[in-house]
Amino acid sequence: MSAKALLKAGKGWALVLPLTLFLLSFYLAPIVLMVITSLSPGGDGGGLSPSQYVKFFGDGFNLKVLWETVWLGIKTTLVCLLLGYPLALLHSRTRPGNWRSILTFLIVLPLLTSAVVRTFAWIVILGRQGVINSTLLSLSLIEEPLRLLSTHHGVVAALSQIQMPLMILPLIAAMARLDPNLESASASLGGTSWRTFWRITLPLTLPGIISGSLLVFSASVSSFITPSVIGGGRIMFMPMYIYQQAISLFDFPFAATISTVLLVTVLLVVVLLSSLGRLTRSYTHT
Repeated sequence: MSAKALLKAGKGWALVLPLTLFLLSFYLAPIVLMVITSLSPGGDGGGLSPSQYVKFFGDGFNLKVLWETVWLGIKTTLVCLLLGYPLALLHSRTRPGNWRSILTFLIVLPLLTSAVVRTFAWIVILGRQGVINSTLLSLSLIEEPLRLLSTHHGVVAALSQIQMPLMILPLIAAMARLDPNLESASASLGGTSWRTFWRITLPLTLPGIISGSLLVFSASVSSFITPSVIGGGRIMFMPMYIYQQAISLFDFPFAATISTVLLVTVLLVVVLLSSLGRLTRSYTHT
């Protein structure tokens, strides 16, 4: 390798080095410290021990909280996909101009508002005297207000609205790469709109579906504000469980164990969805 090439490579590493040090210091180091803390036996015991993990997986309540958190992420992802896909499809088929700009603004608008503000807005919507109950009572569809707060359905509804842009934006990016001639070719060969959608549009947008699902699931299972406020403290999820153990009970080793289990669970889902994403990319290129 010539001296000029070595100099160029050295400049490249010099540019990358600050970001690498930043990530090692403020991302990797806290994770390593968290894992080491989770291996602490607690109390006056010293050394490293898997006792905290035995305690976690040996208690059915902990496994229930873990499953409820994962199930919350799955339900939120499905709701975002079912509601976000038609909106992304409408955006992609709207001609560039004022209407597309309005749609883009409406899609991005939730990201410009704090999640705390949007969560408290859902209290106004789901409360006993909120918009939904007031409307149903005025229409005589119910005799007494429904209990919408402190329920799983309420948490899923609020969390889906908050995470919706994370699903729609990857879908829009995937649909923007579709060749419009494919639908015309399918129609010329006698394909109906539904057949074209199932055989062409949906398979070619699978990378966007997987990317959006990955973002929504990861953000949902790690969300703290929305499940805490909408759930009213009556529904336990992993982020709230971590807060309770660390802040209320000062059991930092067990809190670190819960955090590590949640991190590994999310990483497993990320690996699974990333593998599916690679398969869909190879499918779309064939």
